[in-house]
Amino acid sequence: MPSSTTFLEAIKARRTNYAITNTSPIPDSKIQEIINETVLHVPSAFNSQSTRVVLLLKGEHEKLWDITTDVLRAIVPAEQFPATEQRMRSFKAGYGTVLFYTDRAVVRGMQDKFAIYADRFPTWGAESTAMHQFAVWTALELEGFGASLQHYNPLIDEKVASTWGIDRDWELTSTLVFGAPTGEAGPKNFESLEKRVKVFGA
Repeated sequence: MPSSTTFLEAIKARRTNYAITNTSPIPDSKIQEIINETVLHVPSAFNSQSTRVVLLLKGEHEKLWDITTDVLRAIVPAEQFPATEQRMRSFKAGYGTVLFYTDRAVVRGMQDKFAIYADRFPTWGAESTAMHQFAVWTALELEGFGASLQHYNPLIDEKVASTWGIDRDWELTSTLVFGAPTGEAGPKNFESLEKRVKVFGA
């Protein structure tokens, strides 16, 4: 059986990497397997299973970043847009994007069923979606991808929903763009563990 060391090494390997290309070290079927296994096995409060995932590859991925560029062009000041456009091109240069959603219909259903916790289910839904993001990101990293998590919601929500026929109850939370890396991730600074962890009874 794998040890916790193996798992922790995988966590350490996951980094933000913006330098990516439109090639893949694994077949598309393996990417889909990662998505499917994550959706099946990542936990959720009360087993609500409120997370939804959309995988866009190749031309569909490029279409997403064209949409995002057009949306931002309408709101970013002209003098600042060249830097924004350059960033969008770097994302479009990747191989794929994973869109992470929370299904608000499921959240509402859980609120009705367990009224005593009604105010908590939106937070718990967000927590589950975050765990899916982390699991997919880490798995893709282990397969040789570079990736970064982006947040252009709610600016792009309407156009994305209409383009791919996304259920209007699905609330977009983040986009994970990935591709074969062309460079190493940058350095990462850490706050001291003394500030972040407390242990009692050891």
